[in-house]
Amino acid sequence: AVELGVSAAFVASLQPETAATVVLPERLQRREAERQEGVERQRQKKEAQVVKEEQSEFFVAAFAQERKAVEELIAAGQLEEATARLQGLQKLLTESVRFLAPYEVRQGQEAVARLQADLAAQRQQLQPKKKFAFRALKKEGAPGRESRPAEPAWPAVATRAPDHGTAEGELSGAPLCGFSGVEDEELELGPPELLQRDVVLSELRGCRVRLRGNANTLRVRDCRSCTVLCGPVSTSVLVDGCSDCVLVLACQQLRTHRTRDSRFYVQVTSRAVIEDCTKVSFAPYTWSYSGIEGDFESSGLDRNRNNWNLVDDFDWLATDKPSPNWSLIPEQERISCWD
Repeated sequence: AVELGVSAAFVASLQPETAATVVLPERLQRREAERQEGVERQRQKKEAQVVKEEQSEFFVAAFAQERKAVEELIAAGQLEEATARLQGLQKLLTESVRFLAPYEVRQGQEAVARLQADLAAQRQQLQPKKKFAFRALKKEGAPGRESRPAEPAWPAVATRAPDHGTAEGELSGAPLCGFSGVEDEELELGPPELLQRDVVLSELRGCRVRLRGNANTLRVRDCRSCTVLCGPVSTSVLVDGCSDCVLVLACQQLRTHRTRDSRFYVQVTSRAVIEDCTKVSFAPYTWSYSGIEGDFESSGLDRNRNNWNLVDDFDWLATDKPSPNWSLIPEQERISCWD
């Protein structure tokens, strides 16, 4: 009996230790599993960073090579091929935005804008100069006096914006079409005036502007309380120094500087960029007119690709909080009919 009691006591003394040996491996297993998960997350994060860096390096090399090719084509006067290659360069930038740093996106956009300006300037330089005919006087002058020719008949299709210094990406000295210094007017340009032209709207007040057609670029500068309805623009739109405006725009690239209290309805294939802006809001492009499908086709814009709600604010670097400078227009407040 004494022997059995000792054996029972010995077994009882081992039971807690045995239980501990069972619990302890489970705890260790959980810790090991958590450690392995952490290691895997770090590995995936590192691999993703390597891929991102490799993609960025590839973009920089490919972009530089293609930019050089476009510059050489422009210098050689091969403008059609330069235009096609430049559109390809813009597409490369647009498709690479998701893995590029903000400063790389900005550098790429500025490079594309400079090439667009160089291309337009070269195109203008190669065009034959217009010859102005002088109207003959119907009445003969008094005896002994020489007849003087009438003033030259200047073209009246589009006005030239006044030169207040060259804005970013804008041509210097090249004739542009558009409107400037007009107040409280209904203004309109059609396809013949706009086709692949560089358009400037400047210092307008209380105007409603309709641009039906396919322009090459558009600059909207120092406008107040205006509504601008614009058909597809092949390359870039720059809005600078505007306030209390409604802008309906379709383009590859949209840059907005020094603008406040304005609403944008956009079809844009790259991410829109704002800088020095406050109280600007965005919604999808909703304007339509007879012939717009043909204008989209000639512009090269993809109607199925619209990043209207992706906006980069160069004044807001925080990634965990949205920028307070821009917002989305609530659906119930969006305009769908512009006529």
